[in-house]
Amino acid sequence: MALTLRQKVTIVLLALYWPCLFVLAHIPVPQLVSQAGVSDKSVHFLSYLILVFFLWFSINFDRKVDWRRARGWLVFCLLVLYGVFDELSQGYVGRNCDIMDLVLDIAGIFSGLVLFSLFTFWPSALLLTVIVIFGVTNIARVNLADMMPVMGAVFHFSAYSVFTILWIVNMRLLRPMRLFKVGWLVSALVVPMVFLFAVKLFSLLIGRSFDLPDVIISIAAIVIVTGVVFLSSFRKTAFIECEAKFEPAQE
Repeated sequence: MALTLRQKVTIVLLALYWPCLFVLAHIPVPQLVSQAGVSDKSVHFLSYLILVFFLWFSINFDRKVDWRRARGWLVFCLLVLYGVFDELSQGYVGRNCDIMDLVLDIAGIFSGLVLFSLFTFWPSALLLTVIVIFGVTNIARVNLADMMPVMGAVFHFSAYSVFTILWIVNMRLLRPMRLFKVGWLVSALVVPMVFLFAVKLFSLLIGRSFDLPDVIISIAAIVIVTGVVFLSSFRKTAFIECEAKFEPAQE
């Protein structure tokens, strides 16, 4: 059976992400990360949550996890064994082997599989993006954007671009997209912006500053993605309607 483009992309991302995760776990912790007070436990949870997403949907594509079948348990056991190996091998490169890190790894794996037992690929991708954006934004004791302005800007633009794309895809799955209706534009723009301000409000509640440049960059990403989708679909729809209009009537 031929693989779809989405399936190929998922497999490629897994092939890139897993080796990078291994390398990052076996090099000294960057000084900047230590100074920022990044929560190591949160990083472990998010890292393995992303890993199980790529692995599950690389081999199952759009199937939910069925706990009555062996496949979900095999993925769980494989990644738990990898987590054990990952922690034990860190002791040989000057990193600490921490049982709590392994517990958070397992929590990320199990949480992902529970999520995938409820949702298929696109809803799972959207919810995973929500978790990652929320986690990365609040993972450190200080505002990372203040320490790494360029990386902060890149993160906010790319993260909210991906979120908006996934939200639009899920909108289309829930209900056929009608681009010429105001309701579609409102949903496509407002929901990502509400999520953005909810994340920033939480940051304020835990003592972070309201970083206006990052908010502006995030809003720009949302507007650009929505505009590109709207215009591309507008042109495609207009072409189809024009073609239908001048098509000779069937006898």
